[in-house]
Amino acid sequence: MNLTERDKQHIWHPLTQHKLHPEAKPIVKAKGALLFDEEGKTYVDAVSSWYTAMYGHCNDYIVERVHRQMQQLDQIIFSGFTHEPAIELSEKLMAILPDNQQKLMFNDNGSTSTEIGIKMALQYHHNKGQTRKTLLAFEEGFHGDTFGAMSVSGLSVYNGPFEEFFIDVKRIPLPTAANQEELIKAIEAFHAETPLAGFIYEPLVQGAAGMKMYQAAHLEPILQKCKELGIILIADEVMTGFGKTGSFFASDFIEVKPDVICLSKALTAGLVPMGVTTCTQAIFDAFYDDDIGKGLFHAHTYSANPIACATAIAALDLLQSEEIQQNIKQIQSWHAAFASEIVEHLKVHSTRQQGTIFALELDVPMERYGNLRYQIYERCMAEGVYLRPLGSTIYILAPFVTTQEQMQKVYAAIKKVLDSF
Repeated sequence: MNLTERDKQHIWHPLTQHKLHPEAKPIVKAKGALLFDEEGKTYVDAVSSWYTAMYGHCNDYIVERVHRQMQQLDQIIFSGFTHEPAIELSEKLMAILPDNQQKLMFNDNGSTSTEIGIKMALQYHHNKGQTRKTLLAFEEGFHGDTFGAMSVSGLSVYNGPFEEFFIDVKRIPLPTAANQEELIKAIEAFHAETPLAGFIYEPLVQGAAGMKMYQAAHLEPILQKCKELGIILIADEVMTGFGKTGSFFASDFIEVKPDVICLSKALTAGLVPMGVTTCTQAIFDAFYDDDIGKGLFHAHTYSANPIACATAIAALDLLQSEEIQQNIKQIQSWHAAFASEIVEHLKVHSTRQQGTIFALELDVPMERYGNLRYQIYERCMAEGVYLRPLGSTIYILAPFVTTQEQMQKVYAAIKKVLDSF
């Protein structure tokens, strides 16, 4: 049997209805911005394998650093022990995070990083003797697939069968110039009815919703009102973090800083899984007590895995390098030029961009995971480009090391899709 047939024997793939899409394409190698299948065909990875491999696949600098770490310390319990890679990573992260961040908790992935953020907000109020059991979130937000993360997510395509088990959540639409006053009044009303513990939000870009973008100036009054009401601000930067928005973090563009920040994906450059949840000193202090029960009793077997920490340290070195920073600027300019080229196309409803994140909205009715979406995916793959449309949204979030020739190949594939309707 070939790899595809062997795969079908036992594997259950994520986000897949296997009766409709029974086959997965085997990828045997990845390097830089390219994926290689078993027949030798190459594909530009235009979504960085779910926004992780931002410095390119199998990056030599990262691989060498990780190889050294593997020979020194592979895995150690992080309860009662510590180690140099975790300490160094904490120092490097705090150096680039918003100034109010002070403490961090290691975890395993994006879902668990938001899960811990939610638990921090709920237990913070519990430890202070306050009854706050309700959370605030944006409509169409996505924060992961564990139960707390699902609770605050607003995409029923993922959550439908489980909604009766969720934490209580109030939802508001994304802020605009026109609805800010209305949203503030809604928050005040929610809070008066049942005190809100925390507000979780994807700053500036809602990823899974279709790279929906909104302005920092419109978010500021919402965050300020939450601060006034003692609502913990939880910024989910799992997707937006580490350079994608044009700064280290999307929160850099926003004056009101979060109390808690959730990180993963590009943190470890697509090499190994890891998540981190950071917080202010004030959040940490609410758990610092002679009462053991007031501690945050949350753990993961692989918390602060030394190999993952070494990976993240190497990734942060690259992120802050002059070469990567210049590449980020180049990609932004390439996207802007492409947008001006296609914005008048009859099948383009609109385009939008935040840093290296580019999205276009098709003027074509589509279901999120319908047949037309899969047809677009297959057309792009036939052109040697890996893209994952979200309904009528085609987006690009390619590695920072993508060459101009490779990016032009991505643009050409999208133009062929547009011309095919």
